[in-house]
Parts: sequence; structure tokens; C-alpha cells
Amino acid sequence: MKQSAQGSAETGIEQVRAGAAPRVPPQPRAQDVDRERGVAPGAARGEHTHSEQPMPRPRLVQRASVRGQILDALRTALVAGELTPGEVYSAPALGDRFGVSATPVREAMQQLALEGAVEVVPNRGFRVIERGARELAELAEVRALIEIPVMLRLARTVSADRWAGLRPLAEATARAAASGCRATYAESDRTFHRALLALSGNEQLTQIADDLHRRAQWPLVGAPPTRGHADLLADAAEHTALLDALIARDLDVVRALVGEHFAGA
Repeated sequence: MKQSAQGSAETGIEQVRAGAAPRVPPQPRAQDVDRERGVAPGAARGEHTHSEQPMPRPRLVQRASVRGQILDALRTALVAGELTPGEVYSAPALGDRFGVSATPVREAMQQLALEGAVEVVPNRGFRVIERGARELAELAEVRALIEIPVMLRLARTVSADRWAGLRPLAEATARAAASGCRATYAESDRTFHRALLALSGNEQLTQIADDLHRRAQWPLVGAPPTRGHADLLADAAEHTALLDALIARDLDVVRALVGEHFAGA
């Protein structure tokens, strides 16, 4: 037995010296070993099997949920004028305000920075962007260039029933306007416009228009809220009038209403 083992070793050495790969005896497969032990293949090695249920990851879900809630809260505060243009806000201070750690606040503010609402101030926090009336007028012009042609095309092709299906959203904007809360109205206003443009079937157009709409709702520097209670009520009334014109396929009225809507914004 000893001589046989020594002979095998010498043979292996000679094969390596000759440049040939040594012969390795066949090894049992891991699956066969598992079956002999009476366990599911892969279970002994900690591998996932089809019979196992994936482990939940509640911490990641909760963190994403908190970040989303903080982002919504910051957007609301921005539209409501609670975040002053030109002022710098730190993540820890805002975290104390919302009762959370600084991490989800910082992540939410970074998203607002990508959207152009704030800018990063190294070692201090985030500064709310200062915007003037000129930028607001430019946003209104771009929105009109995008949305008016789309609305006129949809007025010719979309059925009256589908337009009528959007009436609850128009009524929701009227209720939001009656509440006098600019942040509530801003959200319902964007929801209504997204629903209108979604009928085009162009997701990219809807997303771009919604981004422009959101930016148009940010406060102006050194100015009181641009839209009072009466302005919100008048704006909401235009939604209902627009639906009526779309159902009637009155293109002239549609063009005039959409143009006036953006001019008022």
C-alpha cells in the first residue's frame, strides 16, 4: 500500500515535469453528497433552494419609505413657502423638525438638488434656489409650447367618455382650491394635468411636463405667495371649463383656455 502511494506520487511528479496535467480521480458531486446525507441539495452549504422563501428586508423598505415621506414633506414645505429662497437648511436641523435622523433628510434634499429646487452648500447644508419672475415666465412659455399642441391633438382624437372620466380630478382641484392650502392645490393641480397628458400615451412627455409644472410651483424670492385664494379658485374653474370644451371638441376654446391657464400660472 505504501509503495503504491509512493508510486502514484512519483507518477504525478513525472507528469508535471513532462508538462502533462496529473490525473485527478473523479470527485463526488455536491448534490450527490447532499442526497446521501438526507438533506436538500445546497442546504448544507447555506445555498438558496427553490423550497425556501426569500428573507424579507424590512430595514431597507422602511428607510425608503421614510425618505419618500420626508421628500413629500419637503416639497410641501417648499410650495407652502415654509422654506425661504436663499436660506440654508441643515439636514440635522430639518431632521429634528420632522423627528427623524439626518440621513433620510439628506437623501431627500439631494433629490431636490437634482430637481433644481435647492443647491448643496458644503459643510453647511442646502440652500433654497432663488427664483425670479423671469424664470417663472420662461417655464410658462415652455409648458405652453409643449402642452397646447398636445391638447389640441387629443381634443380631435379622445372620446368624450374618456374626458368625462377625468371630471372627478377637476372637482378635486376645486375642493383643494376652496381649502386655501397652496400645497394641497399644487398637488391636485399636477395630478389633473398629468392625467390629461397621459391620454397621449407618451410617458416621456408626461414626465417632462410634470417636472416643468412642479418647478413652476416653487416660490419666488422676495415675494409673497403669487396665488391667493381667489386665484386658486379661478384656476380650478378653468379645469372644469377645459374639460367641457374637450368633450365638445371646441378647439378654439381649448386653445384659449390652455393659453390663459399658463399665462395665469
